[in-house]
Amino acid sequence: MQQDARVNPLRWILLIALWVVPSAARAQEASTDIPMDGRPLTIQRGNPAVTPAPSMQLPDLTDRANFSAAMQIIFLMTVLSLAPAILIMMTSFTRIIIVLSLLRQALGTQNLPPNQIIIGLSLFMTFLVMGPTWQRVNNEALSPYLNGQIDQRMALARAEVPIREFMIAQVSKAENHEDVFLFYKFREGAAAKEQPTWGDVGTMTLIPGFVLSELKTAFLMGFKIYLPFLIIDVVISSVLISMGMMMLPPVLISLPFKLLLFVLVDGWRLITAQLMGTFVT
Repeated sequence: MQQDARVNPLRWILLIALWVVPSAARAQEASTDIPMDGRPLTIQRGNPAVTPAPSMQLPDLTDRANFSAAMQIIFLMTVLSLAPAILIMMTSFTRIIIVLSLLRQALGTQNLPPNQIIIGLSLFMTFLVMGPTWQRVNNEALSPYLNGQIDQRMALARAEVPIREFMIAQVSKAENHEDVFLFYKFREGAAAKEQPTWGDVGTMTLIPGFVLSELKTAFLMGFKIYLPFLIIDVVISSVLISMGMMMLPPVLISLPFKLLLFVLVDGWRLITAQLMGTFVT
C-alpha cells in the first residue's frame, strides 16, 4: 500500500494526459489518409499539368479528428505543465509551505533552511497526508481505466470524488464555509441558494474556496509560531536599551537565543506533528 501511495501523484497526472493521447493518435492516422478538405487522395499519372482544382472548404474545427498531431502535442504539453500546479492547489501543500516559510521568518535565519529544503520537506509531507486520498483515486479511477473497465469520462468523474471529499473535510474542520460560499454566490448570481449544500458547489468553485481556507488556517498557525520568538526579541531589545547599547542590532543578540530555544523544545518535530495533525484524511 505504501508503494502505491508514493507513485500515485504521477499516475494521477497520467490520467489527465490520457484524455489527450488517444485523440492525438486518431488525428495522426486521419492526417495520413485524408487531406484537410475531407476528400480522398488521388495520385495523378500521365499529364502533370492536369491537377484538381483546389478546394476552399474549411474543415470542421469542432471535430477533434481534424486537429493536426502537432496541435494535439502542444495541448498535451500544456496540460502536463499545468497539472502539477493544479494538484498542488488541491492538496495540503499550500498550508504546509506557508507555515514552514513563516517559521523561517520568525527564526530570523534569512535563507536558512534553503528554499529547496523547505519545498522538498513540504512535498514529502504532502505525499504522506494525501496518501489515502491518492490510493482511492488509484483504486477507483486510474486502475479500472488502465485495465479498460471504464472510459475516460467515468475515470475523471470517479477521481474527482476523493479529491472533493478531502477539500470539503479540511474546510469543514476549519469552519471556513463562508470562503466556499463566497465563490458559489459569485458564480451562481441570482440563482444562488440561501443555504446551499456541498452538492450544489461545483469543483471549480470549491477549489478557490479551499485555497482561501488553507491560507487563513496557515496564517493563524504562523501567528502562534511567531509569538514566542517575538517575546524573545522584545526582551532582548529592552535589555539592550537599559544597558545603553542602542546601536547594537537586537536581532544579532536574539538569534542565538531563538535557535537555542527552538532546539531545546525540539521545534521541528513539534511543528511537523502539529501540521500533519491538522489535516483530516
